[in-house]
Formats: sequence, C-alpha cells, structure tokens
Amino acid sequence: MNSRLQYVVLLALAGIAAGAFADEGTPAIIVAGEEAVLSAQMAGRIEKFNVGLGASFAAGTVLVEFDCAERQAQLDAAKAESLGARETHLAKLRLQGLGAAGELEVTTAAAAAGKAAAQVRLINSQIAYCSVAAPYAGRVAKLRAKSSETVSVGQPLLEIVNVGGLKATMNVPSSFLQWLRPGAPVTFKSPGGQSYSGKVSRLNARIDGVSQTIEVEALLGRSRDLIPGMVLDASFPKRPQ
Repeated sequence: MNSRLQYVVLLALAGIAAGAFADEGTPAIIVAGEEAVLSAQMAGRIEKFNVGLGASFAAGTVLVEFDCAERQAQLDAAKAESLGARETHLAKLRLQGLGAAGELEVTTAAAAAGKAAAQVRLINSQIAYCSVAAPYAGRVAKLRAKSSETVSVGQPLLEIVNVGGLKATMNVPSSFLQWLRPGAPVTFKSPGGQSYSGKVSRLNARIDGVSQTIEVEALLGRSRDLIPGMVLDASFPKRPQ
C-alpha cells in the first residue's frame, strides 16, 4: 500500500473512532486523475525549465530543454557524410552504366550510403530526447532538477498531475455495500464550507479486515478550487436513514 492509500486508511480509522461516519461526513482525499514523474531520456546539461512549480501547461508543451549543441553538430556532420555517400553511390551507378564500374563497387557504395543515412536517423532520434514534452495538459507538482544541472539517463526531472479529471478516495463502513453502487451521488464539503458534487466510480473488491471498511473512489467535476492532496468531507445524499 502506498503512502497516499495509507493516509486515506488512517483518516478512515480516525473517522470511525470519532464517529465521522455520522452526519458530518466521511474524510476523503483528492487525487489526480493522472500523474507522472518525467525523467531524462538522455545524459546531459539542462538548458532551462519552461515551467515552474504549480504552473499549468497544455498537452505537448515543452517543459524541459537540454543543451544539445554537440548533438546538433553531430547531426550536421552525419548529414554531410550521408550526402557524400549518396552522391558516390549515384556516381558508381552512372559509371556502371558506362561499363566503368563493377557490381561490387556499386554494392559497396550503396551499403555506405545506407549506413550514413541510418546514422542520420539515429542522431535525429537522440535529438528528440533534447526536449521533454507534456503527455497531457496539467500542472507541475514538483521539480526534481534545476536549470544548468547535468543529469544522467533516467534521472527524474519533474512531477506532473492532470487536474482535469480529479478523483476522491475514501473509506466507508462495509455496511454501505447494502446500498452503495457506482453512479451514486456524493457531496463534498471543504473546511471553508464550499460544496462540490461527484459520483461514485469504483468500489474496492476487498473489505479491510481490521477496520471493516471498503475503499470507494468518486469522480469530481472540474474545479479551480480543488487540487490533489486536499481533504474534504464526503456525504451521500441517497444514504438510507
């Protein structure tokens, strides 16, 4: 069980002890619909971060850029070599047509041209790693590196969350299974008194044997006020009295 779920369980256990499953509501923690740790796919020096902590971004936005001057120079050299190898191959073909070049010479030139072209594709694929783009729209939750820092392959750079599809997780008494089903409405209330609506999306397939509670997940509508990590009070309008 990860730390987030442990936190939810602790909230639920505390709620049971304090009678939190009464009218005042059930503690629920807000989580992102999607979250990810973006890592470096190449070793090198970070040129700059285009986003800061908490910043919003669209899908495809370049979040981090690496210094790739050396790889760009390698690409230019590879393109020049590929061009030369292709022209040599074409020249050999023309000479073969005149009877001045043999089949082996033409084959060797073709192989050299193919190898040079493959080198261009390889460096192009490496240059694609010089920038880290957002896989979806979201916000920056944590920066794990800094501009001008040299990182290795696989080193975490930043954590992002998709706040467009927020969820809430909570633990309710197993007795709720008598009436609680996916699609059931849920009302959430912040400590400041603001209300938000949601619907139950999933129920865990297993009851916790110690607390006799079951984990429930609910989908929330988009709201600028809600961010992952917030704790709200959840209540079920259609709960039998």
